[in-house]
Amino acid sequence: MNNNPESLQNLFDTTFAEIHQVREAFTPSLAPREVGTIISVDTGIARVAGLPGVGFEELLKFPGEVYGIAFNIDEDAVGVVLLGEYRLLHTGDEVERTGRVMDVAVGDGLLGRVIDPLGRALDNKGPVPYSQRLPIEREAPAIMDRAPVTRPLQSGIKVIDALIPIGRGQRELILGDRQTGKSAIAMDTILNQRGKDVICVYCAIGQRSSAVAKVVANLREKEALEYTVVVVSEGNDPPGLTYIAPYVATSIAEHFMEQGRDVLIVYDDLTHHARSYRELSLLLRRPPGREAFPGDIFYIHSRLLERATHLREELGGGSLTALPIIETEAQNISAYIPTNLISITDGQIYLSPNLFELGVLPAVDVGKSVSRVGGKAQLAAYQAVAGSLKLAYSQFEELENFAKFGARLDEETRKTIQHGRRIRASLKQPEFSPISVPEQIIVLLALMEGLLDNVELDKMAEAEDALRRSAGELPEDVVARFFTANKLAAEDRQLVLERAGKALEPWQGEA
Repeated sequence: MNNNPESLQNLFDTTFAEIHQVREAFTPSLAPREVGTIISVDTGIARVAGLPGVGFEELLKFPGEVYGIAFNIDEDAVGVVLLGEYRLLHTGDEVERTGRVMDVAVGDGLLGRVIDPLGRALDNKGPVPYSQRLPIEREAPAIMDRAPVTRPLQSGIKVIDALIPIGRGQRELILGDRQTGKSAIAMDTILNQRGKDVICVYCAIGQRSSAVAKVVANLREKEALEYTVVVVSEGNDPPGLTYIAPYVATSIAEHFMEQGRDVLIVYDDLTHHARSYRELSLLLRRPPGREAFPGDIFYIHSRLLERATHLREELGGGSLTALPIIETEAQNISAYIPTNLISITDGQIYLSPNLFELGVLPAVDVGKSVSRVGGKAQLAAYQAVAGSLKLAYSQFEELENFAKFGARLDEETRKTIQHGRRIRASLKQPEFSPISVPEQIIVLLALMEGLLDNVELDKMAEAEDALRRSAGELPEDVVARFFTANKLAAEDRQLVLERAGKALEPWQGEA
């Protein structure tokens, strides 16, 4: 080291000059911070004073990385819905404005991941990669930005694809009493999207941890998790997280829709969502209405489900199909929340506990179920059988009830009942076993042409398996025409029926 006094002096002068230059170039940036104080904390909410500039639904930051959403903007205090553990907060703690609304990370990196409504990973796979952040509350697409719903979203469930078709961009409600198979229908629909270039988002709202773990395990086992995002709000989470969960999931789904992709979102279920919002509203002392729900309970669901749509080709042509689930009590579909959602959606699939007890699974009540999009979003090949199938099934249900009184039946009525029993048996389908379009077509055509009427009821499953195997022998050009917009040609229909008749030969003449 050079200890020359002259060299040391030169080094000192140079360093001092650089420090002086940096100091002169530095311009302090002053950013105002608006800080308030917690005046009370309750279950899932807090009241805050001292934030005169706060906006409605603005995100507020509390100590311990706890966030909240400003819900009530009163003159003397702000009512805040907490998105974290309220036990960590105390009266007198500081609260800071963030100047932004609640948003969520979106991007292709979310596929195959399990996250909570705040975007935190729940699958022990590390941080979730993302490309951008979107607000959880977004305006629904304008009417002129929407295109008609014309393409089907195949569920893989015969009774739905044939009689209650779902279109891409539709909102189809699934409702029924607890433990009647509502979630199973949604899961089968997700599993059936494998290889169909459809992104799926499953939103568990206030579910038990064991139920969510079972869903994720099934998705992983069936190799469906790779095209699915799972957003989870557990039953022991704060009500604020349960409230924002479906909005978070919808923003994630919209990101893919705006890229021109087809997306399916399942809300399981909106009953818990409505109850969490009722809890928050009562804690915030908002005026209660019918069944203690706040007056805007209809609006929170309508602004959510209106975001499901089919965009015009100029905007990418993407679609967002919503399957909201709702739980009824004692088969009362005219209760407050179910009627609200029935009026918002484009149809409903009603699951009957009576059919469930009889072992008719899925327990879809065809009479009370409807798709308001109807045949416009159904493959033309189905239209050859769907109308007559529903009529025959309805006639059978009415005659079956009449026959219970022990009245003597004529031969025509007896045949109608026997045919209807084959229809009901054929519409049964095990869980987690979606059926392809060619297999459904050959089974339904054989059913409507009476080829299954001579099969004993206890052997219907065997006969149907034979029909499904024979669908794999159909020529590729015939199978390709099943997916076109043209109706099933007479020669194609005849070929399918010939294959079906040959497959059913071992069971003919048994009944």
